[in-house]
Amino acid sequence: MDLHKLSLLEAFEGLRGKKFSSKELTQECIDQIKKVDDKVKAFITVDEQGALSQAEVVDKKINNGDSLAPLAGIPTAIKDVFCTKGLKSTGASKILENYIPSFDATAISKLKDNDAVIIGKTNCDEFAMGGSGENSGFFPTHNPWDLERVPGGSSSGSAASVAADQCFYALGTDTGGSIRQPASFCGITGLKVTYGRVSRYGVMAMASSLDTIGTLAKSVEDAALILQNIAGRDEKDSTTVPEPVDDYPTEIQQDIKGLKIGLPKEYFIEGMDSGVRDTILSAVKKFEALGAEVVDINLPHTEIALAAYYIICPSEVSSNMARYDGIKYGFSDRLSNSLIDIYLASRTRGFGDEVKRRIMIGTYALSAGYYDAYYKKAMKIRTLIKQDFDQAFASVDVILTPVAPTTAFRLGENIDDPLKMYLQDIFTIPASLAGICGLSIPVGFDKNLPIGVQLLGRRFDEKTILRAGHQFQLATDYHKQKPDM
Repeated sequence: MDLHKLSLLEAFEGLRGKKFSSKELTQECIDQIKKVDDKVKAFITVDEQGALSQAEVVDKKINNGDSLAPLAGIPTAIKDVFCTKGLKSTGASKILENYIPSFDATAISKLKDNDAVIIGKTNCDEFAMGGSGENSGFFPTHNPWDLERVPGGSSSGSAASVAADQCFYALGTDTGGSIRQPASFCGITGLKVTYGRVSRYGVMAMASSLDTIGTLAKSVEDAALILQNIAGRDEKDSTTVPEPVDDYPTEIQQDIKGLKIGLPKEYFIEGMDSGVRDTILSAVKKFEALGAEVVDINLPHTEIALAAYYIICPSEVSSNMARYDGIKYGFSDRLSNSLIDIYLASRTRGFGDEVKRRIMIGTYALSAGYYDAYYKKAMKIRTLIKQDFDQAFASVDVILTPVAPTTAFRLGENIDDPLKMYLQDIFTIPASLAGICGLSIPVGFDKNLPIGVQLLGRRFDEKTILRAGHQFQLATDYHKQKPDM
């Protein structure tokens, strides 16, 4: 029995039934990492000893007849922008190459409270800036379905590790599509939560008004269970709200008869791969067959969302990256003669090209004389985009769109063309600007490369998009298909 290929729920049921131990589950994941990660390169750090020690703790609880938390004893991988106490947390950046936090992010604390087994820290685009997994300060991650292609980004290692069965689920972050796009490219389930649904405390900030925490999993059912255990108000993060946490695993069992799904014409544009378009429309028919009502809707400001995002995001990046100055912590070039030279030398050597690019764009947009022309105008557009979604959700329950205009592209194909790379986010960014939730689920293939569909929901209505996604997965098996690893 290939234990590492089980879903999270299957693993939990097996542990509870004493069919196998947590140590056996963990060892199989470690063996899979050793077998394939020299090709996939999903991990920056693997904590083999720590994971096996935690597994032994859970096995003792099982043998003692103690009750098990839903995530207990099951190996997970963590995007390397989460602070993990005593375990290296680099942000995939040279500037934090040897940083070991003295505290856990709130999401990590909640996993540990559930006795989860943290198997390691996954690679990503540096400080989550990128859409391909190629902007890591260390090495690019490869797509398990085709090692010559990107896994998507920025949660590249998290998506690839789940797709390659190196763990049972992974945590990631989504600022403009960084969970949904790699989930689509790697043929897994990816959930971006509503802004404020999961605490961001202890997660390295990129764009503070856009960053969200989410999960990459093997099924919607698994994603619902994980969200149930990491969501909620956190006094350490003032952007979280005291909104009740729904019983997601129960809610998703309801059928979707009568559910109204909106199809925005603005998301079916010229330049989209025909294979992607046909697969998405085929998924629409499947939702109709399951009893949903599909209606056409308009989101008129979609075409200017990308431009607004790439003003707002870099502006916040330029502010957040100021803390990495070569003085307080992280890499420091102390060979320089003056304070300003230390700043310049440390950042020049510590930051990669994409981080520098966004800092420069953001600093320019916020500078005197340009703030009103760029940042202020972009924020007005953001308001219009939110209003578009509010108006649409007055008449529909879910909005269905593509996740990306193409399947996974080749490594190096877009790396020298930032604008072409930014266009990969065209379908995921509007939801991020509006602060709503989004789910990517696999709905088919084109030339053996996975394609995901995006289900968008109202603020704090994760239960509805999870229900729609789960009912689709009950009727199909795309999410069960695996790359040949």
